[in-house]
Amino acid sequence: MKLTNIKRFWISFILAIPMAIQMVTMPFHWMMPYYNEVAFITTTIIMLISAAPYWKSAWGAFKKHSANMNTLVAVGTAVAYLYSIFAMLTGRAVYFESAAFVTVFVLLGDAMEEKMHDNASNALAKLMDLQAKDAEVLRDGKYVKVPLNEVKPGDTIRVKPGEKVPVDGVILTGTSTLDESMVTGESMPVTKKAGDEVVGSTINTTGTFTFKATKVGSDTMLSQIVDLVKKAQTSHAPIQNLTDKISNIFVPAVLIIAILTFVIWYAFLGATAVEAMLFAVAVIVIACPCALGLATPTALMVGTARSAKMGVLIKNGEVLEEVSDLDTVVFDKTGTITVGKPQVTDVVGDKDKVLALAAGLEESSEHPLASAIVKKAEEDKIAPSSISDFKAIEGKGVQANVDKHLAFVGSNRLLDHVAISSDLQAKADQLQSEAKTVVYVGLDNEVIGLIAIQDIPKSSSREAISELKKRGLKTIMLTGDNEKVAQAIADEVGIDQVIAGVLPTEKADHIKALQNEGRKVAFVGDGINDAPALSTADVGIAMGSGTDIAIDSGGIVLVQNDLRCVVRALDISKKTFNRIKLNLFWALIYNTIGIPIAAGLFAEVGFQLSPELAALAMAFSSVSVVTSSLLLNKTKIAGATN
Repeated sequence: MKLTNIKRFWISFILAIPMAIQMVTMPFHWMMPYYNEVAFITTTIIMLISAAPYWKSAWGAFKKHSANMNTLVAVGTAVAYLYSIFAMLTGRAVYFESAAFVTVFVLLGDAMEEKMHDNASNALAKLMDLQAKDAEVLRDGKYVKVPLNEVKPGDTIRVKPGEKVPVDGVILTGTSTLDESMVTGESMPVTKKAGDEVVGSTINTTGTFTFKATKVGSDTMLSQIVDLVKKAQTSHAPIQNLTDKISNIFVPAVLIIAILTFVIWYAFLGATAVEAMLFAVAVIVIACPCALGLATPTALMVGTARSAKMGVLIKNGEVLEEVSDLDTVVFDKTGTITVGKPQVTDVVGDKDKVLALAAGLEESSEHPLASAIVKKAEEDKIAPSSISDFKAIEGKGVQANVDKHLAFVGSNRLLDHVAISSDLQAKADQLQSEAKTVVYVGLDNEVIGLIAIQDIPKSSSREAISELKKRGLKTIMLTGDNEKVAQAIADEVGIDQVIAGVLPTEKADHIKALQNEGRKVAFVGDGINDAPALSTADVGIAMGSGTDIAIDSGGIVLVQNDLRCVVRALDISKKTFNRIKLNLFWALIYNTIGIPIAAGLFAEVGFQLSPELAALAMAFSSVSVVTSSLLLNKTKIAGATN
């Protein structure tokens, strides 16, 4: 049976109690009967059970001609233990307690780390426990309760007030208010109606509704959140490479210092072999860089768990380091800065003809503006024209045959060889100056009308941009829209710079150009066409409302479709990375201060450390690093309620 660090700690602690009693009573000249034999037996058990993993790790490193932090623990305890056996057999004073308590205090730090890891794992388990256990599914015309694992995509599910939404889906009928705080971190309830998406494990607080299941099992948002957090907590931050390099140099250096300490005290300062050995063992023990090994993983564990509660999913430790160097944040416009649901505001020309023609072509288009045109035609009860030979022209528009005439709908990039009257052009310029996107509708190489569409900024965009600028970050909008529309939106929300008229294939190139200027760039987007830019940027931030491709491409995923979460994501990432650096400082400062004291540099003034006290000090450094990481749960994050 494999013992946990916590169990190994308690075993060693209990076995060390007789030695602790002897240490306390020794000043009163009381000697425990058969103390040497008791100490030998209990310490041997501690070495075989509690200290064995350190010895095994040190031996494995030795066989690879290297050393690690466990090398110091193994060497320190081995010297004290083996010398004590020799001393017991030859009638000298023994120091079994040094080997025992070094192991106890080293395990104290390891046990605290393990406990924190268990707490993080339990938090994830509790998150999974938020799932409903069953669902009321429509089967053969009746709603029946079935286990959650029997729900399939496409099932119609009914949810009553007070019940949990069992899986992800889209509302079919009914309206209600849902508490989504356990998934998004947003404390305010959200009103949902037909056509809106619902997230599994959220709580229905008011009305009854039915919805169509779209994602079940491991595909639900909750399952993906848990999976991402697990991966992030076990990921390897690049700064960890620094600690590995430090350990590779530090450990051999400490062993050399320990040997020199022994030689100097024994050969030049008149100490006995036992006294010199205790100084050397104290050096080895206090220098053990266990806290160095805890500095990164503990902060990463706490930071990623807290960010998940706030609706910010950090995929790996590398992202944290990249965020700390950012100086530029680039945004996609549609669906990121703006609501992403544009509406037709103006139709210029023969309204019925222009809308019928445009709706006929846009019914086959996947462009975000297409649905606005089709919806307007439906609202005005205008039948779309019948088309044939439909063709999409990337970044420009669409064309098709209508009654043997070539019709087109698109941006001004389609107008290279197309006639447009001065009146229509003037009207187009006016609409664009009003921050509206103008769609040109034409027939037989002549523009016959205009459709103006507007997508308003999200209510959170101005506040988010302002917060980013306060942090010294430059903000840029990167969009395929025309410059006038893009600039008007940028002015409204406070964006510093606009790069407009960008084709989908060109977004990544613009990110590279900024990087070539020496900028560290974060890109925020949500669409399929944003995936290359998300992957190219130093930090890709994908909006949770976006496509799966966009989410897969981002290093950070925002569960909420709210730009203030970008500020939150950058804040928690930066503070987690800063906490890692603070942890490394504390870990190293203990060693820097502790080694000279342990070596007996201040022994003449009565200030020295026994191996047991050195182990306690070393354990305290580990405890301080773990405590520092846990304090990340209390640090203030912009807009966070938890």
